[in-house]
Amino acid sequence: MGRKALLATLACSTFLFSQDLSIGIGPYFQTQPYKGAKPLYVPSPVVFYDNGIMYARWTRFGVYFYGHKANKEAGERYSWGFSLTAQPRPNGYKPSDSDALNGLDEKKTSFEGGLAFSVFGNGKYLEAMLVTDLLGRYDSYIAKVETGMQYKTGDWSFTPNLVLVYESQKFTRYYYGIDQDEASRTSYPLYQPSGGLRIAAQTYATYSFTDTLSAFFNLRIDRLTNNAAASPIVEEDYVYSGLASILYTFK
Repeated sequence: MGRKALLATLACSTFLFSQDLSIGIGPYFQTQPYKGAKPLYVPSPVVFYDNGIMYARWTRFGVYFYGHKANKEAGERYSWGFSLTAQPRPNGYKPSDSDALNGLDEKKTSFEGGLAFSVFGNGKYLEAMLVTDLLGRYDSYIAKVETGMQYKTGDWSFTPNLVLVYESQKFTRYYYGIDQDEASRTSYPLYQPSGGLRIAAQTYATYSFTDTLSAFFNLRIDRLTNNAAASPIVEEDYVYSGLASILYTFK
């Protein structure tokens, strides 16, 4: 997997829809489901910003083109918006990542773009996305729905959430399948899976040292789709990832 692309995508936190700019950096880790592939550790930049026109959410960026901002004086609690969005796709591997992957084609990371719809307010949020592969790697689409709620206690803030991702047939075959050429030069059988639903649960936590300085943490677990988990090159059904970062907020 490309190290530069190994950054968490579509992150949501207590900073998710803030009009203040928050930036930081910290160590990010992610386990790999492929046979013999070691966990990866990389430094990850972290950016949060949302001014109602454009936004940054970790490594994902977007521009709103239609929506409504809540008028608190009128008693409105929720804002919503449609946006054009883009994000890195950190899946993939190189044959050199493990002996078990030797002889297979490299499966490259990519970059995705598409539409997103967000509803947020009163400590809750719901977001849906439909994005497509912009670099022609897996040459298809994925769809995602994410929802969460924020809880505060003292200087701590927690945002647990649930993520559902539908990965298309082409996506699953590219990253987890074995084509005829690969089967002919390795001991793996031909494997051409269909798409499926990936489920993830995660929590975000922030601790405020001051009004401008905070610690930011993320812990996440993904359960691969049944078809991805059944791949002959996969040995783990779950992928674990996390981040620890210091954030500075410009007020």
